[in-house]
Amino acid sequence: MSIRPVLDARRAQPTLEGAGVHLHRAFGFHDPKELDPFLLFDDFRNERPEDYLRGFPWHPHRGIETITYVLAGTVDHGDSLGNAGSLGAGDVQWMTAGSGILHQEMPKGNAKGQMHGFQLWANLPAHLKMTAPRYQDVKGADIPEIIDDDGTRVKVIIGSFWGRSGPIDGIAADPQYLDIFVPAGVRKTFRVDTYRRAFAYVFDGDGRFADASRPQGVLLEKEVMGEEVNIRDLSGNRTLIRFGTGDEVTVQAGERGIRFLLISGAPLEEPVAWHGPIVMNTKEEIRQAMADLRNGTFIRTGH
Repeated sequence: MSIRPVLDARRAQPTLEGAGVHLHRAFGFHDPKELDPFLLFDDFRNERPEDYLRGFPWHPHRGIETITYVLAGTVDHGDSLGNAGSLGAGDVQWMTAGSGILHQEMPKGNAKGQMHGFQLWANLPAHLKMTAPRYQDVKGADIPEIIDDDGTRVKVIIGSFWGRSGPIDGIAADPQYLDIFVPAGVRKTFRVDTYRRAFAYVFDGDGRFADASRPQGVLLEKEVMGEEVNIRDLSGNRTLIRFGTGDEVTVQAGERGIRFLLISGAPLEEPVAWHGPIVMNTKEEIRQAMADLRNGTFIRTGH
């Protein structure tokens, strides 16, 4: 067993997307090799309807898959395949854009006006970039939750963990996507395949991730004082932790417990050409995609 070192810990950054949705971006549009096969991760969390109601009107995607996980509120959606529906609290949507899809996502708050969810972009390998688009909605009730004797809770959204398998399969990146809560004061270790890139996204509580080079761990809490750790002050509820190579991640929960997503996937190690919502392997493929959008042939038929 080897603890994965913490390569860096950083806050998600505020940004605007869609028609003016306020969200926080943990990574994306910078170095696609950093967390290959994952390209982008957004945390959309708001309590003011004016910050999210304009939503994400009709827009194209090609060459990627998106995984949307809703914690609070709802997201109404539709696409060029004729699908339409609504994601509620706890629900997940997996969408394979493949050769091209147009879709829209319109968030609505709950009774208190709260809206919270995540969207992850996973890259498609070159041989599947132009595969037929498809999508799947999964209800929260169908996502297995494991409760360990110490109170640790793990929702298995994608992949297999502790003998349970998530309801979503067929994603090319073959990710493992877990929603984990570790109670206050509990120290817990989670296995991660050595050959996968891995990150954690802390969105509630505080705690400490063990680091092979810093035995005391990397502290994540509301206020980090003094020189206890060699990182800048971080808020524990919008923090990305990027791990190096190893086969386990260890976390020590703080006084409020800690809740985070633990996501891993096998890197594709292919060239990336990226233009907004379109991710291909070459600039020529990007130019072709833009030409297809202009001349009305972006949506393929006959798959």
